[in-house]
Amino acid sequence: MGLLTPDPGLLFWMVIIFGIVFFILAKFGFPVIIKMVDERKAYIDNSLKSAQEANERLASIKVDSEKIIAKAYEEQAQILAKATATADRIVKEAQDRAVAEGERLMEEMKKQIDTEKESAIRDIRRQVSMLSVGIAEKIMRTTLEDSKEQEELIDRMLDDMLESTKK
Repeated sequence: MGLLTPDPGLLFWMVIIFGIVFFILAKFGFPVIIKMVDERKAYIDNSLKSAQEANERLASIKVDSEKIIAKAYEEQAQILAKATATADRIVKEAQDRAVAEGERLMEEMKKQIDTEKESAIRDIRRQVSMLSVGIAEKIMRTTLEDSKEQEELIDRMLDDMLESTKK
């Protein structure tokens, strides 16, 4: 016979051996292979699930970090605004104190100038009065010698006193 036509006895033994091998594989091999494939599938599913959760957590963390950064910028702006306001207030207070101190010093200087002015006027009046007394004394000595001149001097003095009291 030929190569392409199998012998019926050979065919019988091949089917029996195939059945035994298939039975052994079905009993012991396939469950192990299926179990390993299922475990591998479960591991891949868990890995995909974990990766998805990690991506979600990463997205959540990114959103949270953006919120924190935005809040930090807002707080920074508030702190800078407060610092600027405080600096402006301190400068304004310093200017106000400087102006007040300048005004106080000006008032003190005015008082001191007025005091010195009064003192100078008193001193000048004292000197003028001493000069006037000295001149009057000299005039009186010379005018007391003549009685007519004495009367004229007394009349002039009375007239001057009356005019100064009217003013």
